[in-house]
Amino acid sequence: MSDYRIRAHHGMCLAFFEGKGYSSEFTEHMGEMKRLLAKNPMVSLVDQTDDICSFCPNNKEGKCTSLEKVEGYDHAVLALCGLKPGKEIAFLAFEKLVKEKILSAGRRKEICKGCQWEHICEKGDETV
Repeated sequence: MSDYRIRAHHGMCLAFFEGKGYSSEFTEHMGEMKRLLAKNPMVSLVDQTDDICSFCPNNKEGKCTSLEKVEGYDHAVLALCGLKPGKEIAFLAFEKLVKEKILSAGRRKEICKGCQWEHICEKGDETV
């Protein structure tokens, strides 16, 4: 059984996270999740609110108010990595797939159109 539920597109967000977010609570929580995931727990990849979303202002009673947009991000990440929602995988194996299939392949921009945080990832694209 997995230790955490992780939205598939968060595999990309975590790669570029630099301590900025919706609020100080969200940013602190995202940093803590990044530290926990670096220990390589088993995760269940989902296309709905996850353990990172708990401090997101778009999370209203467990439902994402931006669901249509971010669900598209999730499905694109899963498809490019050859995975399905509900897949249980070691986090570092998932992180490696995201890096190889999306980030290093230069496909991040096609997934993240319209994301308010895209400017952060654009700065990091050349370091991936």
